[in-house]
Formats: sequence, structure tokens, C-alpha cells
Amino acid sequence: MKFLRLGPVGAERPHVADDQGRVFELSPITDDIDGDFLAGDGIQRARAALAAGELPAVDDPGDGTGLRVGAPIARPMAVLCLGQNYAAHAAESGSAPPEVPILFFKHPNTVVGPYDEVLIPRGAEQTDWEVELGVVIGRRARYLDSAEEALASIAGFVVSNDVSERAFQKEHSGGQWSKGKCCETFNPVGPWLVPADEIADPQALRLRTFVNGEARQDSSTADMIFNVAEIIRHLSQYLTLEPGDLVNTGTPEGVAMSGKFPYLAAGDVMELEIDGLGRQRQQLKSA
Repeated sequence: MKFLRLGPVGAERPHVADDQGRVFELSPITDDIDGDFLAGDGIQRARAALAAGELPAVDDPGDGTGLRVGAPIARPMAVLCLGQNYAAHAAESGSAPPEVPILFFKHPNTVVGPYDEVLIPRGAEQTDWEVELGVVIGRRARYLDSAEEALASIAGFVVSNDVSERAFQKEHSGGQWSKGKCCETFNPVGPWLVPADEIADPQALRLRTFVNGEARQDSSTADMIFNVAEIIRHLSQYLTLEPGDLVNTGTPEGVAMSGKFPYLAAGDVMELEIDGLGRQRQQLKSA
């Protein structure tokens, strides 16, 4: 089962796809795929309604030929991100592996659909890609004591592209990263939200990125320094995670900042995928 939101920007409607790829409206049980839906046992309610045949079928599956595919979650209250959470990526960034999780934030309005254009900011010369496993929170998480509690707080997983402008991040930010992370369109998400109980092991997923058809990143979530459960448990000691929040868990090696590849330019095409979570595609355009 996969959750998705279809429709124009700002007017997306909630849908669910079954194991055969058939798409159904979720409007009989919710107005949106948001924190209230997730915290209110929405995934199980949708599963039951789907099994009972209570959801209307959709003729247009939102495959790019008709309905636009939006981000599979409504604008979250917070987008929390882990920096340098893969050892090889930390090395290509010129840093030692972190001893504790590095946290930064993206503005929630950076979240866009998986096929929407990504805008290169004015004055930018170092726009970069970052494929990441995104974690969507399903229940309030505060002061969690164990990995089991952390995993139980997760609603599902998504493909997330933590687009970055490296000069803004490193040279313009005074020691913080947010100026290079919060530009408009800088977090494509989706195409789907896959429930957590349908991903056997979040630490055994292949992540890949292509730019103009050429491979850039190719790694596994097994290489994370801090795994998903530890990330959520750790963060809950410092802040309260709310239903619908998005946590980006870090990117593997193979970004342009490594010096191995050119930075992005208008007209370039990024494609990112994670096993079981689908594939995104964005074209770059000048802002």
C-alpha cells in the first residue's frame, strides 16, 4: 500500500494505491495526509477501507500524463535533517565522522512534489543533490527510551531530495547551514509514503541518484553512522517530534561537493530512487 497526494499545487487530494497499482480516493476517510490523519490511526483505517472496497477508484493514476503528483504528506510542521550521517559522505565533505548526530532544519515550504521543477537560486553556483531516506513521524515522540519506541513512532518512509546550495551553506551562513538548505523547492518528496510496517528493514535499502542519466550516488542505508531508530530516539531527547514531521536521515557519498562532479545547472535533470519507495525526477530551472 502506498499513500500519495494528487492535484495542483495547494489543492492536492489524498489517495492510496494498492499492491496492484490501482489508485483510490481517500476522501471518504480524510481531507489530507497530514499529522492528524497519521496520529488518528489513519494508515490502518485506510487499509481497512481499501480491503472493504469502500474507496472510489481513480481513472488517472497521476503518472505524469494527467494529475500532478504532489508530496505524499501535507506541509509538515518541521523538516529535521541529519548532516554527514554516512562516513564516506563525511569524508568527501572534508570532515571526520560525527560522534553525535548533527541536526539542522529546512523550512517546511521547501517541500514540493517528486516531479516538480527545482529552482536554482539567484546568485547560486554550487547547487547540489542529496538522495535521502525520509522518515515521517506518526505519533508524538518525546524522551523515547529505546529503539523499539522510536520505530513505533514512525508512520512511514519516503524518498527525499535534500537539495543544497553549497556556497550559501558554507560561505554565507556564519557557521550554520540553513541558508544553503532553505531555498524554495529545495526538498522534493515522494512519490509515495510507504507505511513503516511494509518496509522490512529501513537499514537495508539501496539509494541511487542520476544526473542527466549518469550515476552519481549508489549506496545503502546500511552505511548510516546513526541508524533510523537511533536518530529518532536521539532527537526526542532534545525536541518533541510531532505527527507529520519529516526527518531526512542523511545522504551517502557521490555529491557534487566532493569535487568529482559538476554542480547543477539550469536544464539538468535529477533522478533519485530508493528500493521500495519509488523514483523521483526533477528538472532544474533558474529562479
